[in-house]
Amino acid sequence: MRRMLVNSIKGNELLARDVLTNNGIVIISAGITVKKEYKEKLKELDIIYIYVEDELSVGIQEQDNMEILIKEQCQDIVKEIIEKYSYQGYGELEEVQTIAEEIINDVLKQTEVMFNISGVRKKSESTYSHSINVCALSVLLALRMKIPKNKVRDIAIGSLLHDIGYTSVPFDYLNCAYNLCTPEEQKQLMKHVIYGYSSVDKEMWLSQAAKDIILYHHERIDGSGYPFHLKGNKIKIESKITAICDDFDSMVYGNLLPKMKVHDAIDFIVSQAGVKYDFECVNYFMESVAAYPNGTLV
Repeated sequence: MRRMLVNSIKGNELLARDVLTNNGIVIISAGITVKKEYKEKLKELDIIYIYVEDELSVGIQEQDNMEILIKEQCQDIVKEIIEKYSYQGYGELEEVQTIAEEIINDVLKQTEVMFNISGVRKKSESTYSHSINVCALSVLLALRMKIPKNKVRDIAIGSLLHDIGYTSVPFDYLNCAYNLCTPEEQKQLMKHVIYGYSSVDKEMWLSQAAKDIILYHHERIDGSGYPFHLKGNKIKIESKITAICDDFDSMVYGNLLPKMKVHDAIDFIVSQAGVKYDFECVNYFMESVAAYPNGTLV
């Protein structure tokens, strides 16, 4: 199996892996012979690569492809978030982007991190994409807040793996909305923080700060969060940052939450400053994120 650019499709290629949308919906199943006319449709859906089986793919391992793809996507997403959401004209923008890329690239050199995020991707493409988005946003916000690089690195790892517990949720949660789930399903979804923390608790390669992000990213400063209803300063800054970025991305892309326009998601987060979210974190978030992304008709 090998990865090929959609632009390189000539027709009659044998698809080696399902083609999915950003929401995790399968649009072409593995085993299908690709037709030339698929090229334009795939490009319209912002799908850049497909995986095929042919003579050139002999000897190429899936894990090799996976690692290359994840590294490239992380780099692309940092740039995309800068371009889409950051205020233009911010003098340190380029420097922050470079540092963010360096930190995330360094994180992805860890075999254990790559193994775990690959596991998330195999379980759910949408959870995987969300995890990378949250990682990039969290790192950028942490850098704006002048948090030391060693802590930013912990934030990068913890936010990248923050939803790893969803791989253990015992029902198919894909394409479902939290508010439409049964009470029992909602309890199972909330347990993802426990499942995630339990899966890494004994791992020596992961810092306690990163583990805490996995466990506490749904805690809220007014005590309304879960799993322990922590309040105020009992929630560490790393988890407070990830909480904002997690909710923002979930609202913008409709990940288990009703989908919102970017400015509506920002308005909600601002309305909860000092209530559910840390006031200082929200202030820096507001300074970092544009309500109307580039290309939006205002």
